[in-house]
Amino acid sequence: MIVTWNKGAEKLFGYTASEAVGQHVFLIIPAKLRNEEEMIINNLKQGKRIEHFRTARVRKDGILIPISLTISPIIDAEGNIIGASKIARDITREMEAEDVIRQYARNLEIINEVGKKISSHLDHNAILQLVTDAAVETTGAAFGAFFANKTDSKGETYMLYTLTGAPREAFEKFGMPRNTEVFNKTFSGEGVLRSDNIMKDPRYGNNPPHYGMPQGHLPVVSYLAVPVHSPKGIVIGGLFLGHPKEAVFKEEHEKIVSAIAVQAAIALDNSQLYEDIHVLNSKKDEFISIASHELKTPLTTLSGYLEIAATQPGLLHDLVPKMQKQVKRLEKMIGELLDISKIRAGKLNFKMEKCSLHKIVKDSVDSIQAKEHVVTTDLPVDDIQVTVDGNKIIQVLVNLLTNAMKYSPKESPVHINAILLGDRIQVSVTDKGTGIPREHLNRIFDQFYRVAKTSGTEGLGLGLFICKEIIDLHRGSIWAESEVGTGSTFHISFPIENVNVV
Repeated sequence: MIVTWNKGAEKLFGYTASEAVGQHVFLIIPAKLRNEEEMIINNLKQGKRIEHFRTARVRKDGILIPISLTISPIIDAEGNIIGASKIARDITREMEAEDVIRQYARNLEIINEVGKKISSHLDHNAILQLVTDAAVETTGAAFGAFFANKTDSKGETYMLYTLTGAPREAFEKFGMPRNTEVFNKTFSGEGVLRSDNIMKDPRYGNNPPHYGMPQGHLPVVSYLAVPVHSPKGIVIGGLFLGHPKEAVFKEEHEKIVSAIAVQAAIALDNSQLYEDIHVLNSKKDEFISIASHELKTPLTTLSGYLEIAATQPGLLHDLVPKMQKQVKRLEKMIGELLDISKIRAGKLNFKMEKCSLHKIVKDSVDSIQAKEHVVTTDLPVDDIQVTVDGNKIIQVLVNLLTNAMKYSPKESPVHINAILLGDRIQVSVTDKGTGIPREHLNRIFDQFYRVAKTSGTEGLGLGLFICKEIIDLHRGSIWAESEVGTGSTFHISFPIENVNVV
């Protein structure tokens, strides 16, 4: 029976002293916890003190509150146990803090588990599926999807990569999500979007043709969308989670999916790096094979000429020009290999100075010594002074002119055109050659890439890559336009002033 009841008890439990004193202690003990009192009394009978016993008690208003009890036996002068002193402490905040810590620890475990799973995969689609599955599992979402941040020619649609909790057809029959106000927040990388009821969001349902959720669409009410950024800050895509009930996703879900998105970005970056390395290794192996053949050919030819000269000295006069041609061929290939080495080491030095555009073009044409083609030029009437490394620009133009003649019929024209476009110069080399298939145009400037692998033409296939590196370092651009059977035009463009180039 309750004998005393202080102010703290009144505040904690809501009963005044007059309401509590004389009542059974069951007044504040929930029915389902009343068996605890028997355990407490048994301990008290043995003279044992109970410290920091966690339980729950019910307030006058019916609210259950967590408390910590310290119970001591009260002993009279003869040593008899005549009652108990109970001190109750409200531990609501303490338990809330512990819950936060436990949830934080669990979240770390989940993130760690997801990280281990996805880091063990190097396949792009496998990673995306694992990430989508993990996001659905950890948030309790009914369904989830990962959409890559890729657009169509109009810049509106996004490709569906992975889906969890629903058949792919559930999305495909409605098309990919468009760049609406709701989706833009995620695909632009603006931030996380969490909604207890997306249909009540003022941004939702404003776009044709559906103006809301189309008939047969997955019943999305609770909505959570998290952008996935690459380590370089580029938005790769977004994780989208949905549930047919309201207010399913909490702040903790937002945090854990954001953490999973970070793990996903790292794994996807590693996957892309692995793929790039795999492609580069393949190109490297192909390059070694080509280089071995291309370097061996002039050496074999030179060796043959020297044997002839040794046995027939009278032919030496005729053989010298042929040997010189093979030596120049070797010099060119070795020069390209040295340039590649310097580019990789960041030691391709530039000497920037004022140069005459007319002289650069003239020296380039003179260098190729065209005998089987007609090279024409169309330059601005007034000469233009450009701040460049003249020798490097000549190297680029010589390469483009040499390629133009290499892939063109004999005696066909090769034309150089230079025009002033604001504060930039554009120089173009046009031929009437075989042309380049459309699918190769964006790759011809890649390292180790060759369009015609068995064409019989000379070279290591490094020339255009070196040209691009030189033009890039001049803060310029290089590109090609071509039509098979008609010919090609290669353009380079760079600022007139390049004083800040390192």
